[in-house]
Amino acid sequence: MANELDELAPPVNGNGRDVNVIEKQLPVKIGWGSVLFEVVLWVCGILPGLIFLFMKISAANYFRKLQQKLQADASTIDNYIEQRVVILQNVASLVGKAIELDKDVMKTVAAYRGGAKLDDTSRNAVYNQLDMAFGRLFPQVEAYPELKAHAAISEAMQQNSYLQKEITAARSLYNDTVNQWNASLFCWPTKMIVAARAGYTTRIPFSTSASVKAAARSVIL
Repeated sequence: MANELDELAPPVNGNGRDVNVIEKQLPVKIGWGSVLFEVVLWVCGILPGLIFLFMKISAANYFRKLQQKLQADASTIDNYIEQRVVILQNVASLVGKAIELDKDVMKTVAAYRGGAKLDDTSRNAVYNQLDMAFGRLFPQVEAYPELKAHAAISEAMQQNSYLQKEITAARSLYNDTVNQWNASLFCWPTKMIVAARAGYTTRIPFSTSASVKAAARSVIL
């Protein structure tokens, strides 16, 4: 039998294909078959019904523990993002005394002067806004050798580079946990029945903004 997917034969998309994270949470639903399955277990005897009951309790505990891990993974990302906010404010304060900063940079600094508001819906947006702010700020620093030589600014630039790597690693860990959660939701019968009864939905992993994707595709000569 020939391979269903043959990398040596068409169709091949010569232009490549871009992928995006779909911003949609899917609810877990069960039909009458799952209800019938549970009824049959009890009809077959008390023991099968009790065994499945304990399996459902174990599955419920599993989801609770996984939610706590998601919270911990998200908190790690938040900590790194908050540190980037502090760095942005400090560098903007130092640079702003020497040159007139980009208005968009100052808007971002002002927006987070009272503290970054981080939750499941805003975390990605905050990260992208900080990336854009640093993307505008550091080229201005590069244009002024005396600023680039400033010890505090130089150290901040190094810290920002380090934090970007840590955030990338923390995002990968968070996405792994999200993938574990999403896959477990549809593991029939036990986990899927428990998830449907609890009203759980899939979770959305971290995604990259269109501007970052465009920058990654650009060629620097």
